[in-house]
Amino acid sequence: MTSSHAPTHPAQPDTTFRLASYAVCRHDDEILLVSVADPGDGNTIWTLPGGGVEPLEDPFETVTREVAEETGVASRVVRLLGVDSRVIPQHEAMRGVPHHNVGIFYEVAVHPGELRDEPSEDTAAPTWVPCSEVAALPRSGLVDIGITLFAERPASGHVPSVGVEGLVRH
Repeated sequence: MTSSHAPTHPAQPDTTFRLASYAVCRHDDEILLVSVADPGDGNTIWTLPGGGVEPLEDPFETVTREVAEETGVASRVVRLLGVDSRVIPQHEAMRGVPHHNVGIFYEVAVHPGELRDEPSEDTAAPTWVPCSEVAALPRSGLVDIGITLFAERPASGHVPSVGVEGLVRH
C-alpha cells in the first residue's frame, strides 16, 4: 500500500545538492571578495565569503561563521537579501553529475579588523574591491547574484539567473 504522502518525483541519486549562505559585505563603494582556485584549471576566481550549511546549523549562523573563517573578521547579519536556486548541468559540474545549489544571501556588516587568508587555504586574499572593478574580474556567478540582490532588494528575494560565460563561472 502506498502512502498518500509519498514523494511525487523519483529519487535522483546521480545528483549532488548543497545549501549555502553567502555574505554581501559592502563598505562605501566596495565589496568584500575572497579568491578560490577554479577546480577546472586552477586559475583564481573571486567569490563572496560564504559556504555550506553544516548539519543542524542555522543558515543565519553559517554566514557569520564563514565570514570569520574566510576573512578573520567578525560580522553581523544586517538583513536577508534573497535566495538563489540553480542547477549546474552535468557537463559543467565538478563531479560530472548535475549539481543543485541553493544559496541564501545576507547583507552582512563586518567589524573592523585586519583581513587574513583562511587557515584551511580553501579561500585566500580577502579583499575590498571597488564595485566598478568587479565586472573585469574572473568571478563566480554568486558575486553577480549578490550584487544584484543588494542593489535591487526585490520583494520576492529572487533575481534571474546569471549566465555563466566569459569571466563568470559556477
